Amino acid sequence: MHGIERHEDGGTPRVVVGVSGSLGSLAALHRAVTEARERGAELLPVLAWEPPGGEHGYRRSPCPPLLAAVRDAAEQRLHRALDEAFGGNDPAVPLRPVVIRGETGPALVDVADRPGDLLVLGQSGGLLRRRLRRSVSAYCARRAGCPVLTVPVPALLHDLHELEARERRARWHLPVGPTPELLAAKR
Repeated sequence: MHGIERHEDGGTPRVVVGVSGSLGSLAALHRAVTEARERGAELLPVLAWEPPGGEHGYRRSPCPPLLAAVRDAAEQRLHRALDEAFGGNDPAVPLRPVVIRGETGPALVDVADRPGDLLVLGQSGGLLRRRLRRSVSAYCARRAGCPVLTVPVPALLHDLHELEARERRARWHLPVGPTPELLAAKR
């Protein structure tokens, strides 16, 4: 991990929230603000980033200008997500955005390193993306030394994903609803 220092135990309570810019992470950010207000805590929205091709790929072909550009893009993405979440308004809690180089799960666990921290996570991506990539929330729940709160996908977001899936199926000329064979198999 790069770019984060270890924190002393004690001090101000903190709520750490993973931010990717997805609608699920924005829902988690809103919940984290509520938790920070209730606890009188500082809010640390965290966006983790990796070099293109991952750390292994970067070690094989280092390119410092590319690395700097990717880090700048990550910082811009975090600030854009905060602007979208708060609409340019002050969230009324102490806010310290963190951009950290590393895999998302380990980076979040590294930042939320105090037992009194609260780590807030949302679901992001569709079913296929969640199946192809490691579950960040499962990783954090196993490894974090603090409580982990997973915010479910808002119902409207779930409906949006379903609508997009139906639209894709229609575009590919596939059956939009469940086929009679699937309905019969369920019974």
